[in-house]
Amino acid sequence: MSQFPLSKTSVDTGVPAEPLLRPSRPEVTAAVTRGAMRCLRALGYSVLAEVILASGRRVDILALAPGGRILIVEVKSGIEDWRADTKWSDYAEYCDALAFAVAADFPSEILPTDLGLIVADAYGGAVIREPIETPLSPARRRAMLLRFATLAADRLQSIIDPTAGEMLG
Repeated sequence: MSQFPLSKTSVDTGVPAEPLLRPSRPEVTAAVTRGAMRCLRALGYSVLAEVILASGRRVDILALAPGGRILIVEVKSGIEDWRADTKWSDYAEYCDALAFAVAADFPSEILPTDLGLIVADAYGGAVIREPIETPLSPARRRAMLLRFATLAADRLQSIIDPTAGEMLG
């Protein structure tokens, strides 16, 4: 299901033609991110978008399973995004498992088969392939759990009291 259902329909055949408006790369990224996060929430994960790791890298989705398993999801908006960005290979040391989230028209056969795969649109997603897990060390797990908790609390506080950050200086 596309977030952008605007299409031209042939009067003669009733078959939808190409979309009148093609979504931009940022629009595809936003839609896939939202759908992947909805999918993970439905599976019981707590999720955060755009999390900066200790390495300085920013992950698209950081997900925490009820049992403490940490999953990082890299969103790919298209084949150009896949070719231009290989930073995801640095994420393995910060999670128990790594997955990609892509739109339904992404050529998923080009993705590594040992990593998870979520196909998503703006309304939800489906786990197509489970990732192979490599457990984190206890020290790294603790650091990641603290990062998750602190960031979640800070984001909630900024919603409850948007000016609270100004008091910190």
